[in-house]
Amino acid sequence: MVDETTGLRESKKRETRQLISDRATRLFLEQGFEQTTIAEIAVAARVAKKTVTNYFARKEDLALDHQEAFVASLADAVAGRAAGESALGALRRTFLTAVEERDPVAGFSGPEFSRMVAESPTLTTRLRELHDQREHALAEALAAATGAADDDITPRAVAAQLGAAHRVLFQRIQELTLAGQDNDRIAAAVAPEAARVFDLLEPALGDYARLGA
Repeated sequence: MVDETTGLRESKKRETRQLISDRATRLFLEQGFEQTTIAEIAVAARVAKKTVTNYFARKEDLALDHQEAFVASLADAVAGRAAGESALGALRRTFLTAVEERDPVAGFSGPEFSRMVAESPTLTTRLRELHDQREHALAEALAAATGAADDDITPRAVAAQLGAAHRVLFQRIQELTLAGQDNDRIAAAVAPEAARVFDLLEPALGDYARLGA
């Protein structure tokens, strides 16, 4: 049984972390990411500056608070594929579901947030790093799913193609968001475009890492 005091302490930590994140996001949107300081975030959240850095090692972590889910998303889709489903099939299904749900992890982050990222060299660089990390995690998941040897380049090659497809689709959502389209119009445009993207990969990867029925 979890000690009640420990439970309350963890709950308080989560609340503090969320408070700092919320206050930081508001400042980033109002002032711009590059222009906002950790000291200003601490004042807005009514905590010490050290408290902010204890919860968030880098300022980028305050802005991109879905990054862990983002990095793991493609690998998780492969690990959770259904019987008879290939890696490509699982990724197609989960992406189209994310579009239906207007999932921020897929890129549905709204015009203000998208603009903030686009206008920040630091966040743009960090986002590229996260795409790379997501592709690396996918390669590891594909290697595990197929039992590939450590020196087998195939999982990395497949991950590069699947990761690139998702990167293009993420950028497409951002592009339409910055063009002023709302989430419903973006979803209506991106769903058939995504189907075409995945169809292009089907001849080469349609059977790759198919889970035995």
